[in-house]
Amino acid sequence: MSEHHTEYVYEAPVRLWHWINASCILVLAVSGYFIGSPLPTQPGEASANFLMGYIRFAHFAAGYLFAVGIMGRAYWALVGNHHARELFWVPLTSKAYWRNFAIWLRYYLYIGPIPAPIYGHNPISRFTMVFIFLLTSLFMLLSGFALYGEGAQMGSWQESLFGWMLPLLGGSNNVRTLHHLGLWMMVAFVLVHVYAAVREEIHGRLNMIGSIITGYKSLKK
Repeated sequence: MSEHHTEYVYEAPVRLWHWINASCILVLAVSGYFIGSPLPTQPGEASANFLMGYIRFAHFAAGYLFAVGIMGRAYWALVGNHHARELFWVPLTSKAYWRNFAIWLRYYLYIGPIPAPIYGHNPISRFTMVFIFLLTSLFMLLSGFALYGEGAQMGSWQESLFGWMLPLLGGSNNVRTLHHLGLWMMVAFVLVHVYAAVREEIHGRLNMIGSIITGYKSLKK
């Protein structure tokens, strides 16, 4: 624990990525839902009824920004502080990690006391960030660009780099279904993530929500 009771955890690039990433997920989730369950066809000239076209454009634009953000975040994990690396690996072979995991799990289940403060990600947060958020994000990017490659057609860089996903997973329809399931996995993650942050802000020993704005985590007085 920091001797000064305050630690600079989230550097400016991490905070910027967090909020851009959150905005991308919101746009991707809403637009993706309507792409999967499109609005009824409207009669008339196509140029006057292009709503689904705008929704698709928003989805593709947010997808590109989301991909660039993940790559930028991976770069910052290499050059940023040690907290910046916690999104990309979990010390699965560490006994101390699993002991702390059990302590935090009991706390989240309301059957244990408030654990000692951890200025970075706690063990459960770290686990879910890697194995739910990061892996789901990578799958959504791979499958999304594979589906995009169908529209871009043979020879496009999207089809050349990601087209292998379609035969691997049994065809376009299967990939679309899994991509849609990934949407709900990400929505569930966001809901739990927000709940955990608010809960920790109320019951925990450190400020949580303010830290992703200022970068600093402090012990509550």
